[in-house]
Amino acid sequence: MKASDLFVRSLEQEGVEYIFGVPGEENLDFLESLRPSTIRLILTRHEQAAGFMAATYGRLTGKVGVCLATLGPGATNLFTAGAYAQLGAMPLLMITGQKPIKKSKQGRFQIIDVVEMMRPITKFAKQVVHGNSIPVIVREAVRLAQEERPGAVHIELPEDIAAEECSSVPYEVMSTRRPSPNIETIEQALDMIRAAKRPLLLIGAGANRNRTSQALSELIKKTGMYFFNTQMGKGVVDERQPGFLGTAALSTKDYLHCAVDRADLIINIGHDVIEKPPFFMEKGRSKVIHINHFFAQVDEVYFPHLEIVGDIASSIEQIVEKLEPQGNWDFDYFQRVKHQIDVHVEDKSQDAKFPIIPQFLVSQVRQHMPEDGIIALDNGVYKIWFARNYKAYSANTVLLDNALATMGAGFPSAMGAKMVYPERKVLAICGDGGFMMNSQEMETAVRLNLNLVVLILRDNAYGMIKWKQAGMGFKDFGLDYGNPDFVKYAQAYGAEGHRVKQADQLGAILQSCLDSQGVHLIEVPVDYSENEQVLIAELNAKTCIL
Repeated sequence: MKASDLFVRSLEQEGVEYIFGVPGEENLDFLESLRPSTIRLILTRHEQAAGFMAATYGRLTGKVGVCLATLGPGATNLFTAGAYAQLGAMPLLMITGQKPIKKSKQGRFQIIDVVEMMRPITKFAKQVVHGNSIPVIVREAVRLAQEERPGAVHIELPEDIAAEECSSVPYEVMSTRRPSPNIETIEQALDMIRAAKRPLLLIGAGANRNRTSQALSELIKKTGMYFFNTQMGKGVVDERQPGFLGTAALSTKDYLHCAVDRADLIINIGHDVIEKPPFFMEKGRSKVIHINHFFAQVDEVYFPHLEIVGDIASSIEQIVEKLEPQGNWDFDYFQRVKHQIDVHVEDKSQDAKFPIIPQFLVSQVRQHMPEDGIIALDNGVYKIWFARNYKAYSANTVLLDNALATMGAGFPSAMGAKMVYPERKVLAICGDGGFMMNSQEMETAVRLNLNLVVLILRDNAYGMIKWKQAGMGFKDFGLDYGNPDFVKYAQAYGAEGHRVKQADQLGAILQSCLDSQGVHLIEVPVDYSENEQVLIAELNAKTCIL
């Protein structure tokens, strides 16, 4: 068969459902092979958005998400999405085209070394030089993308290779199991947990897997241990649990750090170096057990006293089987800190000022989103407020990027989530700056007939950087901009536009849009002065309870 047919057949064998992308002339053989296949092409308006959508598909399913671009500028536009997937541990396959490689390329029009460009941000990057090698390249790329730690891979398919005849067939996909942890190490961990007076669970990004979520929920239910999470560990365990202390959205000085500082043992589950541990390790303070798929990267900030390496779910299941609540455990302090945290998070949540303040915004979104509803956050200071104040009830219902933390990802991520879960409510939450970086995908969302709501938080500035600028004592300069009329902008794409003009309208408009068909955009003016009043002044002035 033709090499491009073999490529598509190999992707079908891997269970690929969608390819998101912007094809070019170098992809035309591949595009023709895709036309009669079972894989659906999702044409986007920008390669970066295609990559974000594919990465989100990978995050939510555990299967590789696939995106497509041409050579040169199409490939460079995928680079940010590749870094997003690689840092965020999302399985992503990027496919790019290239000029013919079997004859002279003296003309360098649009030609750069894409494979070398992709190599630093991927687990695997390779050019196909013969059609018969396609099955093994695809199988190896997908395997690497999906295995722990998941990430991005890249395959370049030159147009002359795509058109050649070949005799290979797709590889069979074999199921695998991750290695189990060492039994002796589990026993050492059990001894440390039993001997501790105030053990505390920390749930990180690497624990955000289905089986791990179930095992951790059982551990917490059985032992009554208190727990907290990182931003990318949100929702692994239902945050309505009585032992949930909160999310470490700030590095230090938040209320939950009072409990962290008092713990004598921190059981760190799924720690990922993209999120620095929200505690400072120094000799003589709390001991740390590292439970992960791989060994810790040791430095002056993180040097665990015991490492359990292997499948995280298996490790937790073995601990659950043998661990009972201990009489020497004392969770009284954690309980009092939790009460303090709950009071703090609830403060101003009903304050209907206008422009709307973050606490009220988060409260309204949580009130109107169903239990299995998904919010996809872009990047801005509001992400900190949602991480701290918004309770996630199940895994991957709060999609945020605390890895690359790139602006422009929130809206495409929400679109990807809606395609994976068409029956669930999905809400994109974007600042005006981040939204405009990929706002052209409104056309894509309308064309795909997605039932999707986009919440635009308008402050007419790059608000996060402006906050940092002021906090560091610099003059206000260079960060303000204008915006379109977002209601008319949405309507121009065939979507519905809504504008909140007073705080008490937000809940009703949001609920109406969530219950309606089609794409809805809601513009919400926001007041970020609470950043200085709470995230700086109040937290700096707080004292931990005795």
